[in-house]
Amino acid sequence: MKVEARIFFIVAIFAVFMAAVYWVWTGLAATHGPEPVGIVALFLTGGLAFLAGSYMQFVARRIEPRPEDREDAEISDGAGEMGFFSPGSYWPIGMAATAALAAVALAFFHIWLLVIALVALLITIGGLVFEYHTGPSHD
Repeated sequence: MKVEARIFFIVAIFAVFMAAVYWVWTGLAATHGPEPVGIVALFLTGGLAFLAGSYMQFVARRIEPRPEDREDAEISDGAGEMGFFSPGSYWPIGMAATAALAAVALAFFHIWLLVIALVALLITIGGLVFEYHTGPSHD
């Protein structure tokens, strides 16, 4: 996770640097002052990248180094099970449909439809998360 953290920190530094460049450039080029939307967007992009990088660095300190983090690792060190992926789940289709419905409701500002879509989205997210949940195990 250290490699990923470094990548996110580089993106954060780049975004904040470009926000400063954009601020100065639009301030000099425009007669009405710097353009605020792009500046805020770039600063927030840098902040979000820093947040993700900080989280990955925090996690990297608490887990043992993965093969991607070690200089002496071989390709075969990364072999094995990567996790469980559902072979035929229909929940992502429902999530996409309800997210699209929420976007349409927001675009047309129909609050009643937005509420229904968000409730349906929460239900589909719960369905995806608990798709293979069999209850607590009593070993």
